[in-house]
Amino acid sequence: MGDRDAVGVGLIGLGTIGTGVVRVLRKNAGVIAQRLGFPLRLVRIADLDTETDRGVDLSGIRFDSDSQALIDDPEVSIVIELIGGYGAARQLTMGAIERGKHVVTANKALLALHGKEIFDAAASAGVDVAFEASVGGGIPILRSLREGLSANRIEAIHGIINGTTNFVLSEMQETGEDFEVVLKRAQDLGYAEADPSFDVDGIDAAHKLTLLVAMAFGAELTFKDIPTEGIRSLLPVDFEAAEEFGYRIKLLAIAKVHGEGKSERIEARVHPTFVPATSLLAKVEGPMNAVAVHGDAVGPTLFYGAGAGELPTASAVVGDLMEVAREVRRGSAGRVAPLSYLPESLKRKPLVPLGDLEGRAYLCLSVRDEPGVLGHVASILGENGIGIESIFQRGSSRTGEAVPIIIFTHRTREARVRAALAEIDRLPDVTAPTRLVRVEEDF
Repeated sequence: MGDRDAVGVGLIGLGTIGTGVVRVLRKNAGVIAQRLGFPLRLVRIADLDTETDRGVDLSGIRFDSDSQALIDDPEVSIVIELIGGYGAARQLTMGAIERGKHVVTANKALLALHGKEIFDAAASAGVDVAFEASVGGGIPILRSLREGLSANRIEAIHGIINGTTNFVLSEMQETGEDFEVVLKRAQDLGYAEADPSFDVDGIDAAHKLTLLVAMAFGAELTFKDIPTEGIRSLLPVDFEAAEEFGYRIKLLAIAKVHGEGKSERIEARVHPTFVPATSLLAKVEGPMNAVAVHGDAVGPTLFYGAGAGELPTASAVVGDLMEVAREVRRGSAGRVAPLSYLPESLKRKPLVPLGDLEGRAYLCLSVRDEPGVLGHVASILGENGIGIESIFQRGSSRTGEAVPIIIFTHRTREARVRAALAEIDRLPDVTAPTRLVRVEEDF
C-alpha cells in the first residue's frame, strides 16, 4: 500500500485534541492501514499558532495558518474541524462542504445550534459529516445508536455526559466541601476551564443531548429547546441527605419518548438528579462519562468510558475519519444518514412540558426554627395534592435561626410541586428559595 493509495486528510485546529489526532495517526498508521486496506495521509494542518512545539512529529505535513488554503487543497479529501465554537467553525465547515470535502468534527456546540443547516448542505453536496467525538469523548455512543441499536425503538436515554460536573459532584459527595472550593480544585487539575459556565450550568450537556435526541428519536431540536439546570446551587447538606437516603447526585441528561405515531412527544431535560446509589450510573465517578440506553428489543445497555481528554477524544475522531475514508474509497460517501434517521424522517416533535412530568422530588427548605413552621409547610404540600414520604430537620439552632428542612415527596406532577413551592417560599419564616432536585429511578 503506497502513498498513492492514501486518502488525504487536512486538520484545522492543533490544540489538545488535534495534537492527539496526530499522535494516533502516527502511532497507529500500520493498524489503520491494515483495517482499511489503504493508508490515511495527513496532508496539511492549519492553526493560528504555528510556533508552539506540540511535541509531535509533523515532518512531511504542511503546517501553516491558512485554513482556506487547506480546504481548497485538491489533495485533501476529508477536513477535520477541531477549533470549536460557533462562528469560524461554522464558516469553515460550510466552506469545506461547498468545496465537496467530507468533514469530521468534535464540535457539539456547532451541531447543536447549526446542525440542520450543516446536514442539509452535506446532503445536497453528497458528502459526509461525522461527529462521534462530539458526545462522550471516546465512548462510541453515536455509532451505537446509528448502527448497533438501529433495529430498536429507543425508549429512554440517561447520560452523565459532562466530565467536569461529574468530577465536581463526586468530590462534593466525598469531601463535604462547598461547590466553589471543589470547582477551584477541578480548575487546578485541568478538569474545568477558567470560565466553567458551559459545564457547570449544564449547557455542554444540553448541546450533547440535542444530538442524542436526534439520533435516538428522529426529533429536531436545538439545545435552547431543552430545559437545563446546572449544579451551582447545590450545598453540602444536599449530599449529606443523598448519602443518608441511599442516593448519589449526578447531572443527568435525560430523554424519553412518550406515545406513538402522531401522538408521540419527546421528554428532554438536563439537571442535577438524585439517582439510587445501587444503580450503575451512581457508580460513575470523577471525570468519567456513561450513557444508559433502553431499547424495546435489546433492553437496557450501558456505555462507559472517558468523556474527554486528548487521546480518548482523538480515538473517536480518527474512528470517524476511518469510516468516512472507507466510504470515500467505496464510492458510497454521503449516502449514510449522519443522524441515523433519513433527512426526510427528521421532524420537529412536541416536547413534554416539565410541569407534566411525574416523579419524586427532594426539597431543601431554609426556615427559621420556630414552632409551627413544619405544620405550615406540610399543610401547603397537602393542599396541592403532594404526599410526603419523609421529612426531617438537619441540625438544630437557637430559636429564630435558619435551619434546613429536608423533604422527599411521593410521586407527583412537577406542576403541583412548583405551585406548592411558590406558596412555601412566601411564608415569613422561609429565609431562602427552596431547592428542588428531582429523583430519577426509572432506568
